[in-house]
Order: sequence, then structure tokens, then C-alpha cells
Amino acid sequence: MTYCVGLKIDSGLVFMSDTRTNAGVDNISTFRKMRCWAAPDERVLVLLSAGNLATTQAVVSLLEERTKAPDERTSSMLETPSMYQAARLVGETVKEVIRQSAPVGQNADAFGASFILGGQIRGMEPRLFLIYPEGNFIEAGEDTPFFQIGETKYGKPILVRAHDAAMSFEETVKLLLVSFDSTLKSNLSVGLPLDLLFYARDSFSVGYEKRIDADDVYFKAISDGWSIALKTAFKSLPDFSR
Repeated sequence: MTYCVGLKIDSGLVFMSDTRTNAGVDNISTFRKMRCWAAPDERVLVLLSAGNLATTQAVVSLLEERTKAPDERTSSMLETPSMYQAARLVGETVKEVIRQSAPVGQNADAFGASFILGGQIRGMEPRLFLIYPEGNFIEAGEDTPFFQIGETKYGKPILVRAHDAAMSFEETVKLLLVSFDSTLKSNLSVGLPLDLLFYARDSFSVGYEKRIDADDVYFKAISDGWSIALKTAFKSLPDFSR
């Protein structure tokens, strides 16, 4: 299991993902689940992945291979004319990998994977997509300004209640860290370190990247502060009256 979020704000796109992959309580590994493709002054595309590790790695490897040998391929992440076409490319690659991975007659669900793709290509607006294991996808809008994949239920309430498109990058990171802290405390299959990336609208370059580990002072302050704030808020609510 994993947890990844891609979120739209007025100033750009913010992405965060954990790095835990496990096949049981005694078999835990760390793998990066965020990949970025950039052509300076032309485009930035960010891909987050969740699901079967072999599938997600195969999809990313194929997409990466096609950027390095564009003359031998019909398209690549650095050549698609729009973010919509980039989402289609990821979706087709997901279907291709799953078809190859699942033997005839075997349930393909075991090889499933989902992705969040976001970014901007010059001349167009920043866009954010959720790509399903079947290869189809949906796009974020005003009513749905963020997407989650993986273990989504624990971190969703704070995103729904507190997200505001006018938030600064700094406020958005605080919001995402609260969401991830809630998930980390609720499910052992999601774990540190976390990868963070910010893309500023119309910059066509990666604005900020950071890996947040267990020793990060700010993350610890958010985790401890959120726990205290929740207890304080709970105590401030009126008691039930019989």
C-alpha cells in the first residue's frame, strides 16, 4: 500500500508521496513513487504511482525509455502536444503492462496500479489527472481540486475541510503533512520518508523538491501540534446531555 496526493492551488500544483512498499510486516522496503519529466521553458510533468510495484515500475520504465529513444517511438512524455495526450499515453502504457504481466486466464486485478499525473505544457493551463488501472482517467476541476491514490481514507477529511485554492505553497504543505500524518498513524503500510514537489504555474521548471524523513523538524512539529490541536478541539466541544 502507499499514499500519494496531487493538489491544485491557484499558484500551481503540489505533489506528495510516501515511499513504503511492503509484502507483509516483515518485508518492508522503500521505493520512490514520484517521477518527473521536464523540458526547460517548455513543460513539466509529474507522475505519482500506487499499486503493484512491478506494474508501476514497468510503466515508469517504459515511459522513461520512450523519452530516450523518441525516433523509435510514436510518442513520449516529452513530446505529447497536451497534458490530455500525456494522460492518454500513461493510460495506454498501464494497459500494455498489465496485459503483458497477467497470464491468460489469470485475474489482472493483482497487477493493478493507479497514477496521478500533473503538470503544464507551454501555451496551456496546469492540469491534473487520475489514471485508473483500466487505463481510463478523469481530470481535476474546481469541484475536485485534488486526487489521492493508495490508502486514501484517513487523510481525506482534512483535505476536504481545509483546502482552499488561494492557499500559499507553504500552507498547502502544512495541509498535506497533516493528511499524511493522519494516514501514517492509522496504517503501517504507509511510511516515511515522504517526497514533496511544487510546480509553480507558468514557470516550466520544478520549483521545489524535498524528501521529508522521520528526523525532519517541521514534520515533527506538525505531527505533535496536530495531535494537541485535536485533543484541545475535542475537549472544547459541548458534552452530551441526557
